[in-house]
Amino acid sequence: MPTLSMKSKKWLLSLHILFSAILLGTSVVFLILSITAAASNDAGLVLACYRSMHVLSDTSIRASTIGTTVTGILLSVWTHWGLFKHRWIIAKEVLTLLVILIGPFGMYLWTLRGIELLQDTGIGGATQGAYVSNSLMFFAGIGIQIIALVAMFLLSVFKPGGKRGRA
Repeated sequence: MPTLSMKSKKWLLSLHILFSAILLGTSVVFLILSITAAASNDAGLVLACYRSMHVLSDTSIRASTIGTTVTGILLSVWTHWGLFKHRWIIAKEVLTLLVILIGPFGMYLWTLRGIELLQDTGIGGATQGAYVSNSLMFFAGIGIQIIALVAMFLLSVFKPGGKRGRA
């Protein structure tokens, strides 16, 4: 397996941190826009929030999730950490799968569904129950996404659990 020079490792780690920061920052923007949408009775503002989140889910969330995942795997494989040697890395891998499901897939689908519901009937229309249900799933997804990302940051800093035992 190839190993990285210290300079290459620092560049790859910098890219990993940059992609991770973009992903967390975009998730916080989702939280702010979704709170704005939930607190407003202005159908135009709510639709604008959902459209903005949909664009972000199709661009920034997708690109930063891919970038973070690829650089994280490369860092694990090309350094002494390995993919399965340490419990904290395995925990990050499980959380990464959750973030992949919620981010590029969940956020995209929930925002698209919100836009469709708003365009069909507006706020308070015949599908209000479907809109509220979609909004609740969306809020839960955003919350889980942010918690998972913060947990991954903390795991990276504190590296708890040590090495995995031999099977």
